[in-house]
Amino acid sequence: MLSMTATINAWQCSGFHCKQYARMPEISLTSRGFLKVGTLDSKTPTTAGLNSSALPYVGDYGYASRNMNRGGIHVVSPDISSPSPGFAVGFLEAFDDEYDGVIIDPNKLPSSANAFASALRAALSKWKLKGRKGIWLKILSEQVDLVPIAIKEGFQYHHAEPGYVMLTYWIPDYPCMLPTSPSHQIGVGGFVINDKKEVLAVKEKCPCSCSNVWKMPTGYINKSEDIFCGAMREVKEETGVDTSFLKMVAFRHAHMLAFEKSDILFVCMLRPLSYEIAIDEKEIQAAMWMPLDEFVGQPFYEEDHMSRKVIEACVAAYEDRYSGFTAHQLTSKLDGQSSLLYYDCSSG
Repeated sequence: MLSMTATINAWQCSGFHCKQYARMPEISLTSRGFLKVGTLDSKTPTTAGLNSSALPYVGDYGYASRNMNRGGIHVVSPDISSPSPGFAVGFLEAFDDEYDGVIIDPNKLPSSANAFASALRAALSKWKLKGRKGIWLKILSEQVDLVPIAIKEGFQYHHAEPGYVMLTYWIPDYPCMLPTSPSHQIGVGGFVINDKKEVLAVKEKCPCSCSNVWKMPTGYINKSEDIFCGAMREVKEETGVDTSFLKMVAFRHAHMLAFEKSDILFVCMLRPLSYEIAIDEKEIQAAMWMPLDEFVGQPFYEEDHMSRKVIEACVAAYEDRYSGFTAHQLTSKLDGQSSLLYYDCSSG
């Protein structure tokens, strides 16, 4: 059973075309010991002429250290204040989005703390004058030391994924209109019943209240996975049984569950394509084909009204007394993409 938080990917920067600049900022030390932003090209190595035996204290920015991976000067201390004399401000490469906002290129951030802080301040001042609204700053894991600097400048955490953290900054003086971070987990359940009116039931290895209850296989969908595909995959992983999708029967919406997120569980009716059971022993205690009456008659379903109503809807769908929702591949002009729409087409 794979667990994940459903994520919103519309604001990832890597898919956008970024304006390319011919020359990028370079961080070097002046003769007076201050950090200076110049320009970098292939003929000017960043670390040329530096003495590795004595790295200086650079004003308000902390001690500098040679960053061998990035080929430049890196300031260890994130305690950033106003630039000292002799410090030239670099630039942040960014592009406008369609909502009068700005997306900063995460792959071209300055490599040192003081250069990043100064460039960020200058950029924010410029964007405020231009009337920009929301600023999106994606910081990759290899530059995670820049995060507290951005927070100090007023950025807020939005969300994190393996490899990066996304921060935002709202400029206007009215309430923020940027979309919030992902708020829901998406779960699936697969109700599988054969021609003998036997339900594919599992007992999970967990300390929860349903640990000794025979139940349908459930789990969380994977990233970019269709709902019915997630249900079929969970059934296969937990029991070894192959299935095909028939219809979506019901869904339950609950709030303040794991990590204080909301949770939507979609229950799908599946047809068995195989019958031999091979359980996943890491997650499942046991699995079996259980007679429907015995399955429904468990004390848990007598006492849990929501679970019982879900089973009743599944049985009604099996007996053709309830149509449910089937999946239809359609294309929307809003985004030009083909996706699945679930609806009841029983009336034609």
